[in-house]
Amino acid sequence: MATDNGKTAATVAWQGKWIGRPDACHSNWQAKVLPAPFFRKEFNYDGKTAATIHVCGLGYHELYVNGRKVGDGVLDPVVTQYDQRVRYLSHDVTSYLRPGKNAIGVVLGNGWYNCHTSEVWHFDKVSWRDYPKLLLQLELGGKPALCSDSTWKVSSGPIVFDGLRNGETYDARLELGAWAEPGFNDADWKNAGEVNPPGGLLDLQTMPSCKVTRTLPAVKQWTLPGGELMFDFGQNLTGWARMAVKGDAGAELELRFAERLTDEGDLHADNISSFIKSGDCQTDRYILKGQGVETWEPRFAYHGFQYAKVKVTGDAKLEKIEARLVHTSFDQVGGFSCSDATLNKLQECTVWSYLGNFTGIPTDCPHREKNGWTGDAQLASETGLFNFASGGSYDQWMDSFADVQRPDGQLPGIVPSGGWGFNWGSGPAWDSAAILIPRDVHLLTGDLGIVERHYETMRKYVDYCTSRATGHIVSFGLGDWCPVEWSRAVEFALTSTGFYYVDALVLSQFAALTGRKADHERYAALAADIKQAFNQRFYRGDGVYAKGEQTAMGCAVYQGLVEDSERAKTVAALVKAIEANGNKLDFGILGAKYVPRALADNGHAALAYHLITQPEFPGWVHWLKQGATTLWESWKGGDSRNHIMFGDISAWMFRYLGGIAPDPANPGFKHVLVKPCPVPGMTWAKAEHRSPLGKVATSWKAEAGRFELELELPQGATATVTLPDGAVKQAGPGHSKFQAKLS
Repeated sequence: MATDNGKTAATVAWQGKWIGRPDACHSNWQAKVLPAPFFRKEFNYDGKTAATIHVCGLGYHELYVNGRKVGDGVLDPVVTQYDQRVRYLSHDVTSYLRPGKNAIGVVLGNGWYNCHTSEVWHFDKVSWRDYPKLLLQLELGGKPALCSDSTWKVSSGPIVFDGLRNGETYDARLELGAWAEPGFNDADWKNAGEVNPPGGLLDLQTMPSCKVTRTLPAVKQWTLPGGELMFDFGQNLTGWARMAVKGDAGAELELRFAERLTDEGDLHADNISSFIKSGDCQTDRYILKGQGVETWEPRFAYHGFQYAKVKVTGDAKLEKIEARLVHTSFDQVGGFSCSDATLNKLQECTVWSYLGNFTGIPTDCPHREKNGWTGDAQLASETGLFNFASGGSYDQWMDSFADVQRPDGQLPGIVPSGGWGFNWGSGPAWDSAAILIPRDVHLLTGDLGIVERHYETMRKYVDYCTSRATGHIVSFGLGDWCPVEWSRAVEFALTSTGFYYVDALVLSQFAALTGRKADHERYAALAADIKQAFNQRFYRGDGVYAKGEQTAMGCAVYQGLVEDSERAKTVAALVKAIEANGNKLDFGILGAKYVPRALADNGHAALAYHLITQPEFPGWVHWLKQGATTLWESWKGGDSRNHIMFGDISAWMFRYLGGIAPDPANPGFKHVLVKPCPVPGMTWAKAEHRSPLGKVATSWKAEAGRFELELELPQGATATVTLPDGAVKQAGPGHSKFQAKLS
């Protein structure tokens, strides 16, 4: 089966042993942080046979053959529930080998496996935590030829410290020379020790690796009164800095990173460091060896930042510094642009936040936490899938949902989790990622396999919600997070029950698709009961739900909870609530998805467009006015400034302005629902998405009362086209043109 990174899943008959440094097993091991271990082994090669290396190095590893790094991936393997599942990678290394003596080298970092930093999510206390360890098997002609065992040699080297949330310290004076090449003298190295496995089953990583995808120069530089150098890279991003320095041996550069500045032009890191309880936050250090211009970048820690502060101790001069963008390296498959420069900027910011929050797994932010918050991920999954080929990455992340799920079906708010997030931070609006992300992947890619693979996780979760429901109402979990004002936020029970309904409905549909007739009938009936209970509990009449909050009506309309006979009234009540608020938004992250979609689906795309583009607080454009280059965590901007949870606006642009939507009855864009919504003030828009069948693209312009649409469909695809004047047309593969009058 082909995978995202071009590899083919296969079962490895492992003969290798898990190995580590021999001094990494003692009773008080958690009290000590050791330098990164370097492993090596030499072997003979006949120069003809196909060669493959299977490798799992925890937490992160880099693999070298004859001194060359294998591949361009970084931060491998992707984090998992290590006591349930660990990922390994397979590499064809035939081209790296030469007849005669060859050498394999591996360096390990702590990563997520050995989070030694004290922080509020308790990854420093997880049961799997241990020193870095390695499992490797070289196969020649498909047969094991070299395996990791106690004959491998291991040594410390220049990476004297690495911590996922702290940073990395590199002492170039301790570099090992040609340590990964044959003929290297490793007489002073120790033999590796066999260590206990991590506990999880070995599983091939088929999602693409993280990579350095772009290098950004500093756009501004200044010096602080204390002599520290400050650099602005002009973009909030995820990754690290690469620098070149010249100076004396023993001189040190300290690099600190943040996304904000104080009024005095220094780093402002309070909003990202407050949850880190030990050690530095986002700090790298480089100690010079004193040999000409030295170039360095870290291997095993990444940061979220726009600004870097460099402190030089000793006689050294920074020659160059640049930012390195790091994220999961899936292909870009979509794009949107239009005549409104503000919307184009919001699309750009959303893409930056999506990439910056997908480093192996989808995360909430790249600096403060790096956690796999499920609510953030499910709210942005359709945005991600319209723009990027991220379906396979979501699929493998879903494995961690199964691995962390409790026997009664309960899920935590962060995945993976070492136990944190079950008692706070979860709930249907977050946990529904287990169901809604597979729904979105199936809808946009046509892949039913993701449904089959994760069906039991979904079923167990819906049953868990049923066990927590009273009269089909669920009241646990988080609600419309990060609203404008908490005093006006809708009650959690409304949004939690709304997701419970959608989960049951989607599960019934999945059951039908996968031949589970009894489940289909059972969960369809459950969804109907939830809908009835929802309206009995929250509907006040005249279209109003709860206390008339924008999110309340948006939830009822978008999630299909309002009865058909009351839909027009509820849409009108939503419009009235927005008008009463000065035509400004008044919601958090859930309403940010519900409300614009509910409006556009019901003839009010222009009002949704206004909510998204109006420039005053609160709103997306208010962020832009303050210099945002990514999406923020809160409307006021005091928290993280690189979050994706308000990022559904990109999917909204594709669906309603670009007019491209997959037909749920024919997923994967086999049939496309094309319905562009021109809005006053916009003269043109373009959207395209590379579906499994090929490119789907729309391009329209509106002027002088005329609307002209061009549509491109790949072979095998058809479309139903609804024009602004209400006319409905059919289209087939190739290019089509349509015209309509604008009222």
